This record gives sequence, structure tokens and C-alpha cells, in this order.
Amino acid sequence: MQAISQTSFEGLSLFRRGKVRDVYDLDETLLIVATDRLSAFDVVLPDPIPMKGIVLTMLSKFWFEQTAHLINNHYITTDVDDLPEACVPHANVISGRGMLVRKTRPLAIECVVRGYLTGSGLKEYRNTQSVCGIPLPEGLVDGSQLDEPLFTPSTKAEEGHDENIDFNAAASIVGRETAEKVRDASIALYTFARDFARQRGIIIADTKFEFGIADDGELILIDEALTPDSSRFWPMQDYQPGRSQPSFDKQFVRDYLESVQWDKSPPAPSLPEEVIAKTTEKYLESYHLITGKELTR
Repeated sequence: MQAISQTSFEGLSLFRRGKVRDVYDLDETLLIVATDRLSAFDVVLPDPIPMKGIVLTMLSKFWFEQTAHLINNHYITTDVDDLPEACVPHANVISGRGMLVRKTRPLAIECVVRGYLTGSGLKEYRNTQSVCGIPLPEGLVDGSQLDEPLFTPSTKAEEGHDENIDFNAAASIVGRETAEKVRDASIALYTFARDFARQRGIIIADTKFEFGIADDGELILIDEALTPDSSRFWPMQDYQPGRSQPSFDKQFVRDYLESVQWDKSPPAPSLPEEVIAKTTEKYLESYHLITGKELTR
């Protein structure tokens, strides 16, 4: 299947173009179209990953449906037959990639939950023996499972790198009551998904959630949920603390970029064909293991 790097639909109003998603304003709703763009270290890479956008959309749909008992979300439909008439001429591109969602006012923080110590959390721990102001025991290594999931919010950068912040800083941005609500919701969502995925042989090491305020004032889950882009998925059978873990997510790309000593500033280097193909394979495998279904190329 041909990779989609960018969409432009005549007759639809482009609301914004994110690192991965093109968002169209349909008056009362939004159409979010997940392209095959991939970002790593907050930089969009020059090479798209075929099928990636479809995995992100359909896996988010799966998790939105699975977790609706914990908190409402913005998902309406991914069925192209149920989209507004203006979308019909573009159905061949939108199919599988497009999600019709409720409009919200997104919160200005990202809600990260960590069940295992790795990535930026590990780097912070090595410097301060804490993550986002939360003290941790001595002796933890890359991949150590934490005693309990940690809520470790970050800023939401339109460009450049997000920055880890502590709970008080998050509360100063969104208000303490809202910060407490998203903290509790994030940990509940992560715990549910962690236990669900574990039964299917996947460790969800950490994940990122986003929330928004709907027109009626309701706090709901938005953006994507528990995908290989917003989470680290590790195969349980290969888990071994003290090293970088094999993964089903874009950690495969991160590891490659680390190996070529890229300084993590734009422009990003091109990816070899074998890295692109392996990444598509990892995304598809994660979808299959979690949902029990196959996505055809």
C-alpha cells in the first residue's frame, strides 16, 4: 500500500496539520486523518511508514471503545459511510485513516503515565533520582518496573521538544482540580490497558494521553490512545531490565537514530528501507496482538 505523507482534500477546510495528523474542520465536528508521517524526538522524519496511519486510527478506535467505561472520549466514527457528504470524494484516502470526533478545547499539557523507567524518565532519574519531582528508589536501571504507575506530565510544544514538569507545574497550567482529574483518569486508563495488553504478551511501558473540554464542560479523552506512537510497547517474552528493550513501536526508529548520532534537531536523517519495512511490520504486529485482528496491506 502506498504511504500517505500528507493530505489535502478539496471541499474540506484544513484546521491544522500536526506532526502526524491532518485535522479538518467540519463545523460541528473534526475529521482527524492519520498520515504515515513519523516523528521521533519531536521532529518529523522525511520518510513515511506505510500503513502507520491506519494502525494509529484503528488502534485508537479499539482503545476508545474499550475504555469508554472509564472516561468518555471524542470518538464518533471511522466508518466512511457515516461521514458528511463533503468527505465522500476522498473516501479512498480517508478510509481506515479518518476518524470523526467531537470538538473540544484541548488542555495545554500532555499526560504521561510511566509503569517502567526508560527514555527521558530514565535520564532524569540518573540525574536527580526522581522523575517529574517524584522520588524513586536507588538502583533502578533501564526498563525497571516501577512499584506503581507514575503520572509525569509534560508541556505541549507545537515545535521542538516537550518538557517534563511536576504536578504543581501542571496544576498551574490547567488548574488543580483539572490536573487531579486528568491524573486520576490517566492512571486508570494506563492500568486498564496495561493489564489488558499483558494478557496478550505486550508490556505497555509508558503512554501519553491528551484531554479536552467539550462544549458542555465535560472533560474527555482526545487525540489518540495507546498507540505505538504514544506508547512504548515491549514484547513480554523478551523483557530484561538493564538494557534497551525490543519493541513494537517507534523505539525501533529511535534506536536507529541514536546509532547514527543525530543531534535531534531538524532536519532528521532519512531512514534505510529495511528500517522503514521493519517499522511497518512492528506497527502491524502490535495491532494484531492487542486486537486479535489483522490489517491488510
